[in-house]
Order: sequence, then structure tokens, then C-alpha cells
Amino acid sequence: MRILFTGPAAAGHLFPMIPTAQALRAAGHEVLFASGRPLEQLRAAGFPIAEIGDGRTIREVFQEASGEKVRYVAPDMTNEQILDRAARAFALVSRPTLDGLLAVAGDWGADLLVYDSFQAAAPLVAAKLKIPSVIQNFGVSSGPEMVARMAPHIADLYASHGVAGPATATALNIVPASLGGDPDGLRMRYLPYNGGGVVPTELLRRADRPRVAVTLGTVLTELDGVNAIVRLIEAAATVDAEFLLAVGDADLTPLGTLPDNVRPLPWVPLAELLTASDALIHHGGSGTMLTAVQAGLPQLVLPQGADHFVNADALTATGAALRSASDAVDTALLTRLVADTALREAAAVLRGENDALPTPAAVVPDLEALVTG
Repeated sequence: MRILFTGPAAAGHLFPMIPTAQALRAAGHEVLFASGRPLEQLRAAGFPIAEIGDGRTIREVFQEASGEKVRYVAPDMTNEQILDRAARAFALVSRPTLDGLLAVAGDWGADLLVYDSFQAAAPLVAAKLKIPSVIQNFGVSSGPEMVARMAPHIADLYASHGVAGPATATALNIVPASLGGDPDGLRMRYLPYNGGGVVPTELLRRADRPRVAVTLGTVLTELDGVNAIVRLIEAAATVDAEFLLAVGDADLTPLGTLPDNVRPLPWVPLAELLTASDALIHHGGSGTMLTAVQAGLPQLVLPQGADHFVNADALTATGAALRSASDAVDTALLTRLVADTALREAAAVLRGENDALPTPAAVVPDLEALVTG
């Protein structure tokens, strides 16, 4: 079979699909990705790529549409407002990809279309070409609900192609049921794909005192720097633990002089970093959160925007995480993160739920059946 994958050109949307694509390719199927720029992340994953879109990145489309700097941190918005803003924005990003995606799917002869829920053109293509389709969710949020939110923003495109509405698709969840997802969809174990990178050899062995990894994902540091962890770093100085600061090449100047127990790291694949850690502090991004779930670590979530608040709600409800505003982090909170037995036990339960789900390889027959009937 020929399986076409597509999604916005961002790690948070593309990376969750990589294990699915790898499993399908290992089963003997042809796999092709269709995405816009930048293409480097997919190229590094080892898959062939068909470029679609008009050459602009997601950030460029956002900026041109709003006429101002892209805003990511949104403490004053409700979850509903954040979702509506995302639907409008990603519908704009998807518009210039429609013609290319139609051509690729038709010319290549795709048998199955697997797409990220923020790719608004994909359900139109699936409906027009009558291709079976799968919405691969990237976190706890519902994929079909986001598809439904975006469709009105490209209603003119549906009309011009004579398509009544989005194709009915199968949702593929990568979270345990206790975290959410679409109850009628397939479920698959979350396996992290973080790209390649060099792991410092000292991180391959356990430390003498607790290690706490700190990260802000791939987008937040570009738009807001390290502002979300200024208070955290101040409080870390008084905690008996080592804090591993994994924020890429972000400017650390706002953090001032780092305490002796805070260590900046070069880029390290998150899954490998967490195997050497005892807890994780982060912004609440889906991939970051689920990588910690897979590692069985207690988490402290400092939600900033996007889906962070929804993720924090779902995760804290399991008992496996704490949450806080960035400016409210203190010594007591950090000490609880590394010392609270109940947090660690809940994280282990959540890891067990993830481990009990079928691997991507085990889900391949279900995906094949969508084509063979």
C-alpha cells in the first residue's frame, strides 16, 4: 500500500507521526510525507518528502496575517478562545497546501491518508479523492473536533471543489484513556521520536542526587525566550537536586548567574535525557508531556498557551503531576516534585497504562483494514 502522511511543518505535529510511519514502512508499505517548509526535520527522520505550500513557514503566515509579532503565551485566554484562535490560524496555514496535497495524493496514488488534525486541507482531499483517512492525534485533545473547528474557515475551498464537508476519518490516539483522546478511535502506545543528537556519556548513569530536567519545547523559547523559568531557577538554588536545563540555544541572560546546581545542556534528545532524570519541569506541550509519561516521571507543568492548559488539566487529574504559574514556583513546590511518593507512584501507573497499549507495529493491521475493508 501507499501511505501518505501530512501535517504542519512543526515538530509538535510531525514527530508524533514518525513511529506510525516507521511501523508501516517496516511492514512493507510505501510511505511518503507531504509538508511545507522547513523540511529539515522530516529529512532527518529518513522519509521521502513532497513539498507542498507556497514556501512560507507557519510563523511567516501567522505574522503576515496578523501584522504583528506572533503571540504564544496566553494566560488571559480561555481554552475555548485558544482553540478558536488556533483553528483560524492553521486554516490559513493550510490554504496554500491544498492544491499541492491534492496533486500529490492523486498523482502518487495514495491508498491511505494519515494527517495531523491541524492540517485543514487533508480532510478535504480525503473527501474529494475518496481516500480512507486517519487523524493522528498528537496529544489529549480531540482531532475530529479540531477538524470541525477549522472547516468553516475554508468553506469556500470545500465549495469550489464540490465537497460537502470533511471526510469521516478514524482517530488514532497516542494517549492512555485516563488522559483523554477520542473514545471511539484506535489507541496506540506513545513512543517518543525526538530526532537525533549526542547524549553526554555522564547522563547514561544515575546521579547521586535527584536530577530534574527542565525544558520549554521547540516553539516557546523562540517566541518568549526563557521568561517562563526565571523564578524557577531562583528557587532551584535552595533545593537538593541537580537541574538539567534543556532549552537549546536560547539566550540565558534573563536567568542571571545560574546556581551551582543548575546545568545548561546542549541539545539532547528528550527521551534519552529523561531516562537519566527523576522528574521533569516543562511548559505543557503534548510531546514533552507524553515523553515524560512514557518515562514514568512525575511532572511540574507551567502552562503558557496553545494546548498547555488542557494538557495540564488532564495530567494533574491523574495525580502524576503538579502545576503552577511561572511566577509562583518556590522551594516547597520543587521539593515536593522530587520527594512526593504519591506523585511518583501515580506516574508509574500512568506509564503502565501507556505500556499496555498496542505498539505502532501492532496497530498496522488496523490501519491496513481501513483500506482493505
